[in-house]
Amino acid sequence: MNQDELLVTKETQGSNVRFILRGRVNINNSPLLEFELAEALKNKEIYIVLNMSQVYFLSSAGIRVILKMHKKALESKGSFGIEDPSENVRNVIGMTALDELLVKK
Repeated sequence: MNQDELLVTKETQGSNVRFILRGRVNINNSPLLEFELAEALKNKEIYIVLNMSQVYFLSSAGIRVILKMHKKALESKGSFGIEDPSENVRNVIGMTALDELLVKK
């Protein structure tokens, strides 16, 4: 895996979907994440969880995608959240005060 790579694995159960992310979420690969999440919503998979335990970098571009898809999931009467964020992800979303909105307890 190169230093700029993002690996996305999808686990689906009905309208529930978990995306397991590994690597970096940045300007170069955030379009991939946005595409995967938009496809899930298009397929009526409206209860979305991002497992970010293996994400070691989250840029503002990644945050933009996450917030955009969070809004779209709620508009579809679904839910959207982050589970098990890595320390780096927790720090970034904490600095932006999004942890209360996004992190599943």
